[in-house]
Amino acid sequence: MNYELLTQLLVNGVIVGTLYGVVAMCFVLIYKSTQIVNFAQGEFLLIGAWTCWALLVKFELPFYIGFPLTLVFMVVFGILLQVVVLRPLIGEPVISVLMVTIGLSMFFQALMAWMFGGYTKAFPQVFETESVNILGLQVQTAYVMSLVISVVIMIGFYFFFKHSKMGLAMRATAFDQQVAQSLGISVKKVFAASWAISAVVSAMAGVVVGMVNGVSSALSFFGIKVFPVVILGGLDSIVGAIVGGLIIGVLENLAEFFDSQWLHLGNMYDIAPFYALVIILMIKPYGLFGTKNIERI
Repeated sequence: MNYELLTQLLVNGVIVGTLYGVVAMCFVLIYKSTQIVNFAQGEFLLIGAWTCWALLVKFELPFYIGFPLTLVFMVVFGILLQVVVLRPLIGEPVISVLMVTIGLSMFFQALMAWMFGGYTKAFPQVFETESVNILGLQVQTAYVMSLVISVVIMIGFYFFFKHSKMGLAMRATAFDQQVAQSLGISVKKVFAASWAISAVVSAMAGVVVGMVNGVSSALSFFGIKVFPVVILGGLDSIVGAIVGGLIIGVLENLAEFFDSQWLHLGNMYDIAPFYALVIILMIKPYGLFGTKNIERI
């Protein structure tokens, strides 16, 4: 058994798992505040990555300027999307809103392909060294940055929901929208803030993945791969998103290791999370930390 390869893959799994957890937190954030599952989450990563790429390549801005400008753009984008497209749908059947998010997903994919083409484009070199040595393991610098950013985001989420006025308003809205509104909370502002935060955090993940793998329409598939994370952790649990991300990140890398050593099927890295998704839905459909809804008649 190649223990060096196994260790390398486990480390990669933890790092990518934190990134999955961060994107899954965006799913949870929108679902808890609006009761909507955003099927266009992967396109948020794609838009953020293409925006940062354009600022660095087309406008030749340095990364320390282009990256913050990308996040500012995504804040405005998230708010406008919620206000212009989704706010008029408040009160409509949930299935209608879900279909709109699916439509947005297809629209944004087509728009990005029209604007930037269908070929993978590499990010300009951001760091002086592409990889760093950590305890004898070579880890890509972009992944180290993603780990730091992910941990900072997780800590930021904790303090945001625990101590900030908007965070408390989001928690109240997630618990009961009508009660929150009766207490003077602007539910519309909460909805806009949740979409803006989701867009920003997803853009961070998109930039990191883009720096490692290049930017193309395939980046939106990252959002689809986060679905098993959300289902495993629980659709309404922030903690579950983090735990689920780590589990799925490690699981897919373990699947790649066993596939390369013994199975030789060639695609276990991509499909292992979805096998896990089916098993989770069969055994524990509300996830590890999800709230079980009980309807009384």
